[in-house]
Amino acid sequence: MRTFLTGFSVAWGIFMLMILLGSGNGLSNGVAANFMNDAVNAMWIWTGETTIPYEGMKSGRPIQFHNDDYDMIRQMSGVEVASGRYFMGNTRYSYEKETGEYTTITCHPDLKNVENLIINEGRFINKVDVNEKRKVVVLGKDIADALFKDKSPLGEYVKVNNVPFKVIGISSEPGSTRNRNAYMPVSTAQMIFNGSNRLHNLAITINSKTLAESQEVEEQIRNTFARKYKFDPKDESALGLYNKLENYIQTMRIFQAIKIFIWIIGIGTLIAGIVGVSNIMLIVVKERTKEIGIRKAIGASPASVIGLILLESILITTVAGYIGLVLGTGLMELINYFMVQSAAAAPTDMNETIFLNPTVDFNIALSATLLLIIAGAIAGYIPAKRAASIKPIVALRDE
Repeated sequence: MRTFLTGFSVAWGIFMLMILLGSGNGLSNGVAANFMNDAVNAMWIWTGETTIPYEGMKSGRPIQFHNDDYDMIRQMSGVEVASGRYFMGNTRYSYEKETGEYTTITCHPDLKNVENLIINEGRFINKVDVNEKRKVVVLGKDIADALFKDKSPLGEYVKVNNVPFKVIGISSEPGSTRNRNAYMPVSTAQMIFNGSNRLHNLAITINSKTLAESQEVEEQIRNTFARKYKFDPKDESALGLYNKLENYIQTMRIFQAIKIFIWIIGIGTLIAGIVGVSNIMLIVVKERTKEIGIRKAIGASPASVIGLILLESILITTVAGYIGLVLGTGLMELINYFMVQSAAAAPTDMNETIFLNPTVDFNIALSATLLLIIAGAIAGYIPAKRAASIKPIVALRDE
C-alpha cells in the first residue's frame, strides 16, 4: 500500500506537469493564432487634436491626414507596405429588392496584406482601380450572402448610396464571425462621396523583427508627422499609433513567463513525489535490516545491496512516472482531437480561439521521463548507501 501510494504521488506529479504544459501551450498557440488574423508586424496610425501647446501654437488644433501623407509614409525606411483609409461608415447597399446597411472601407491595394484579408472569389482592389478611380467594390461574405443569396455576385452591380459599383470580389477576415465590411478604391470614394483628398488613418506593415526595431520605426513616424504638422512628438492625442508587433512580443513574453511558472509548479510537484519515494525506501531499509544482514553475512557485497535498493526505487519512479506521462499526454491529445473535430464542424468564419493545439512536445515528454529515472536513482541512493553500511552482526540483532 505504501509503495502504491508513493507511486501514485509520482504519477500524479508527472500527470499534472503534462496537463499544465499542454494547457500553457494551448493558450500560447491560441493567442498567437489570433495575432495572425492581421499581419503581426502591422501598425495603424490615426490623427486627433493637439493637447500640448507647441512653438507658439495653442492646443486643440485638429490634425488631418491627406493623400500626400500616404505617399510620404511609403518612402520611409522600415515601412514595407502601406494603405490610406477613408471611412464612409455605414452605407446603404442594394441589389434588386435586397437592401442593407454595411461598413464601407475605402483603401489602397496593400490593405489586403496588412489585414490578411482572404479573397474567397474574384480579386481585391488593384493599382489600376485606384489610379483610374474605378467604381468597383469587394464585398464581405455576409454582404454578398444577404444581397445575392445563392447567386454569384461577381460582375454584378450593387448600388452604394444609390451609386452603382461593380462587384469584383468576395472577401472574409481571418478570425472574424461577421464579414460585413466592403472595400472600394480610396480615390473613387474621395471623388464620388466628397472626400476631397482626406484620409482618416494609415495602415502599414513594418520591416522589424525585434521590439527595439519596431519602436525605432514608430518614433521615426511620430517625429516625421510632428515636423510636418507642427505638434509636440510626445502629444499622443495629436497622433495615435497601434504597434501590433510590440503587443505581440510583449504578449509572447508573458506566456514565456507563464511557462516558466508552470515548470516550477510541475517540478515542485515531482519533487514532492520523489521525496515520498526516498522516505518509503528508508522505511523499506529499516524493515529489511535483518534480511540485509543475512545477505551480507553470506557474502553479498555493498554494491549488490545498493543495487537492490536502487532497482526498487528506480522501478517505482519509472513505472509510476511513465503511467502519469502516458495519461497526461493522452488526455491532452484527446482534448486536441475533439477541438479539431469541433473546429471542422463549425463555420469557416468562426475560427477565433484562445486555446489551440494543447499538446506537449515529444522531446519534453522524453526529458521528463529521463528526469524521473535520474530522480528515482537519487531518491534511492541515500537509503541504499545506509543499507550497505550496516554491519551483518548489527543487522542480525535487529528486531
